[in-house]
Amino acid sequence: MHLRHKVVTLSIEFDPFAITPCPFSPPKPAMPLMILCSIPMPTGQEWGLIVFAYLLGSIPFGFILARLKGVNLHTFGSGNIGATNTSRAIGKPLGLLAFTLDFLKGYAPYAWLVPAFGGDGMDPRVLGVIMGGAATCGHVWPVFLRFKGGKAVATGCGALVAHAPTVFLLGGVGFLIAAFSTGFVSLASIIMVCLFPLIAYEEMDTEIYGMEVVWGTIAFALLVIWRHRENLKRLFSGLEPSIHKSKKSKDS
Repeated sequence: MHLRHKVVTLSIEFDPFAITPCPFSPPKPAMPLMILCSIPMPTGQEWGLIVFAYLLGSIPFGFILARLKGVNLHTFGSGNIGATNTSRAIGKPLGLLAFTLDFLKGYAPYAWLVPAFGGDGMDPRVLGVIMGGAATCGHVWPVFLRFKGGKAVATGCGALVAHAPTVFLLGGVGFLIAAFSTGFVSLASIIMVCLFPLIAYEEMDTEIYGMEVVWGTIAFALLVIWRHRENLKRLFSGLEPSIHKSKKSKDS
């Protein structure tokens, strides 16, 4: 019996199939990824709110204002329907109005629609992020203009303000510094949206917002960078319009 016990002990000690940590085993998923994967799918009324947010985002306010002035934004300047091209086409006051209306398209879903209509059980903050994303996608790919829309900045910023205004304000400081130092609004916009996820993570307060806003700002930044790919090409080739040059031409 004693010998058998020793054999059993040795067999366990030298068992080649014993559980040992494998240096090539995949790492455990990070907590933010686990949170993202645990988000439930929208159901019922929530889908209706998301579709409505997309349709709201699809309203091309800049394009409409320009058409009232007899200008087709698709054939003017950069061909974009956003506030920047609208300002160049029909003046800064109407361009500012277009920016405000595009901003409200992103702000309204979480600030007004979610409190008014709620959902079927999904966390209101998560639903608000999804609706803000839907409105932003509507602005970029509007169904009313054959999916030829803007560059997401104004509407996405509106969605962010509804959730985390401090993040927007701090990122906005970065935008102003970049815009006035470089003269390029497109570059300043890219810098701003890249700051958003970093600021959102650092300023995160689970009582106000959680990782859903961090993930939302990451998706927002990637979308804005992709939508500004032509601007980046012009920047590298020295052909991107500068606000400094426009001021000099007016002074002269």
